[in-house]
Amino acid sequence: MREATVGIVKPKRLTFAAHPDQLVLESGLKLGPISLQYETYGELNDERSNAILVFHALSGDAHAAGYHKEGDEKPGWWDNAIGPGKAFDTDRYFVICSNIIGGCKGSTGPSSENPKTRKPYGLQFPMITVKDMVNAQAALLDHLEVGQLLATVGGSMGGFQALQFAVSYPNRCKLVIPIATAGRQSAQNIAFNEIGRQAIMADPHWNGGDYYAGEAPVDGLSIARMVGHVTYLSDETLMKRFGRKAKTGTCTNGGLSLQPYFEVESYLRHKGNSFTRRFDANSYLYITRAIDLFDLAPGCDSLSSAFRDCRSRFLALSFSSDWLYPPYQSEELVEGIQQSGLAVEYHRIESSYGHDAFLLEADKVEEVISRFLIHEGRKKYFEVDQGYPIS
Repeated sequence: MREATVGIVKPKRLTFAAHPDQLVLESGLKLGPISLQYETYGELNDERSNAILVFHALSGDAHAAGYHKEGDEKPGWWDNAIGPGKAFDTDRYFVICSNIIGGCKGSTGPSSENPKTRKPYGLQFPMITVKDMVNAQAALLDHLEVGQLLATVGGSMGGFQALQFAVSYPNRCKLVIPIATAGRQSAQNIAFNEIGRQAIMADPHWNGGDYYAGEAPVDGLSIARMVGHVTYLSDETLMKRFGRKAKTGTCTNGGLSLQPYFEVESYLRHKGNSFTRRFDANSYLYITRAIDLFDLAPGCDSLSSAFRDCRSRFLALSFSSDWLYPPYQSEELVEGIQQSGLAVEYHRIESSYGHDAFLLEADKVEEVISRFLIHEGRKKYFEVDQGYPIS
């Protein structure tokens, strides 16, 4: 029997920003019309005050919880945190999750039709930023007639969006929950993303981004995903799960074998290959570039200047074994929030799962998140206190 779930959910789509009212991007270019695919869970209350906007990470989408049809093997990507009695209790809250612009799971992105050419955009799709992503999702909130959110929440790139929304729309968000994230992208993470982009562009089928009428650059995208996936794990997880186990039937005699010898090699190839069946290579290029450009306070050592106009309350969570966005980056974020005079609570969670802990350790953070939403949600929006001790 399945545990408590939101059940069967139906994806929805909003189309907006048609000419001449296109969305003006941070680059100054315009994009439109725009489609956003989204899902909602729970019910919006009469006061329209219980809405929580969930932002997804790089490879995520709008399907955060529940199932699309009976018989689905896997639920939405954050089903262990969204649902009746869970951290984001759908008996209490109205939860919204939207696929970002630039994506490939129902929202407008490089694989969408360019209205000027009637062909996929490819590299004619304009560059996007995290700020552009949240601006599009603010239009979704307008459509849903949600003036002010109870909370924004997200892990990894989703945390970037949650923070950016609070900064861009200081009067529309009471609470912010950034998880396993940072206030700016690090040089190490930019380096890993560049390896992934180069792998895609080196694939002969990439064809300068114009591959939609032929073979997709699946080999390059698979390698990009393999590199990225390693950063989501931890040394402890890899050792416990694979160690130095060799695949059955492998042999070191004779010439060099290019087939997987170790179990971990086979695992990474499977992850890379399966990713190519659900993701667009150009979307990977655009989204990783947006991630790399993210910086709440460009040119400033401290992040405090970013929160100058912000009035939200924050709950920041990090995980001990996360080396993609290690705890010190959350602590820098917390310090910047505190310096701006805002209330912030911080928890460093012990976990061996690495960066993926934000998806897997829902049981460890459920009580903290539930208490924060209930306790802080009752306070007046513009009330500011001295914050919380860091734990």
